[in-house]
Amino acid sequence: MALWRMRTLRRNGLRRRTDVIRAWAGIVLLLVVPAVAPVAALLAGDAAMRHYEDTARHQRETRYQATATLTRDAPRHPEPGSEEEKETRYPVEVRFTTREGRTRTTRAEVRPGLPAGSKIRIWVGADGEATGPPMSREQIRSRGMGWGLLAAIGVALGGAAAHAATVLALHRRNLAAWDAAWAETAPRWTTPT
Repeated sequence: MALWRMRTLRRNGLRRRTDVIRAWAGIVLLLVVPAVAPVAALLAGDAAMRHYEDTARHQRETRYQATATLTRDAPRHPEPGSEEEKETRYPVEVRFTTREGRTRTTRAEVRPGLPAGSKIRIWVGADGEATGPPMSREQIRSRGMGWGLLAAIGVALGGAAAHAATVLALHRRNLAAWDAAWAETAPRWTTPT
């Protein structure tokens, strides 16, 4: 494809101006997209990391751990002792005491098979409901990298869309030129003699 573009840039009796524009647009995009994509990835990843670090800081300030007691038995897993059981959690009603000394009831995710009365540690949010722990460094890094990757992909897709739009516009221009040329030539071909 690059060789075709280079041949398009050489002098040629059939070369149109739109062919040259299309070739240069492709070359420019081929140079710009790989240069801009890493910069966009770094900027987006850094912005996302700062956002998620602020979110994690807020979570650490507003969440705390409390000891909760199961009010009923947690369901048993259909396959006791399996690897799946180790990962599975069931929502069960638990009772705990807030920092202010009030007794609250909420639902928390617990391991299968825990009997009523079992003590577990839960994270409690500012609203007094059970919630997850604050984001970890790995979660922050993973989300930042994800946004960086999306930014790089967005630049590549934007470059592809810009190229497609350029090609489409040039193709329409060629068709319009061909229509105009045919409108000028057609009477000579279709006039009865």
